[in-house]
Amino acid sequence: MIPSKQKRYDRRMELSSGSVVGGVPLNDLPEECWENVLSLTTPRDVCRLSAVSPIFKSAAESDVVWQSFLPHDLESILSTSPDASILMPSASSKKEVYFSLCDYPIIVDNWRKSFSLEKKSGKKCYMLSARDLEITSGTPIYWTLNTVSDSRFADVAELNNVYSLKICGKISTYLLSPETLYTANLVYKFPPRNYGFYDQSAAVTMRLNEAESGPRTVSWNPQGRRRHNNGSVTVYPKERGNGWLELELGDFFNAEGEDGELEMRVFDYIGHWKYRFILDGIEIRPKDGLLQGIL
Repeated sequence: MIPSKQKRYDRRMELSSGSVVGGVPLNDLPEECWENVLSLTTPRDVCRLSAVSPIFKSAAESDVVWQSFLPHDLESILSTSPDASILMPSASSKKEVYFSLCDYPIIVDNWRKSFSLEKKSGKKCYMLSARDLEITSGTPIYWTLNTVSDSRFADVAELNNVYSLKICGKISTYLLSPETLYTANLVYKFPPRNYGFYDQSAAVTMRLNEAESGPRTVSWNPQGRRRHNNGSVTVYPKERGNGWLELELGDFFNAEGEDGELEMRVFDYIGHWKYRFILDGIEIRPKDGLLQGIL
């Protein structure tokens, strides 16, 4: 039987006045109950509920709630970070730890990666530094490691002069959040007086265990000439801020219990010289939306 509009209205009034159906006051329930309820939601839901309901406001500050949103292996992750000794003692609550990891990525794995959390979901994000990538003829003849003030890493890779270019990154999927759609993005910028990239394209492939997608065509330059290749649309980079660009390499779904290796490759074998290109790394982060036939 479908409740009448009056009954539904009366129920909303009863809930808003601090009681549930049956006459039990919501305010009389232990705060631990609300902590458990909030722990089953998402960080975004907790922030929204605490803003509109005084019943949730106190529970939303609880360490129990925010501990549930932190990775279960956080201690192991932080054990490889030089920032851990500063982050943990200075944080006054688990909520502060959570938002610090969202807003300020930490360096892990002996300076080879950075780790952070997606703010709305708490999903893991990683960025592979230039040191953690395989780059064309990775010798000082072609590349040098430099420091730039707006990179999270101590070093970035700067291209000197090459005829062909190949970048490859790998990451173990067990490091990532399960049941999550991820996207991988190459992060780079062009310093002044560069050449060989303006209207040139490259190819991208991604391999997850035995499944491979691509190659698909990407452009180095966001202002490059728009083109179609055998019916497929070229992917162009987007502005990231402070002169950095991000180029989407592809999407993949990290299934529950997945314990494999993701390999991302960018290669530009077009016969011309390329000069001055700064590579920050490859960022792997959760993506909204549906998986569209990638991995």
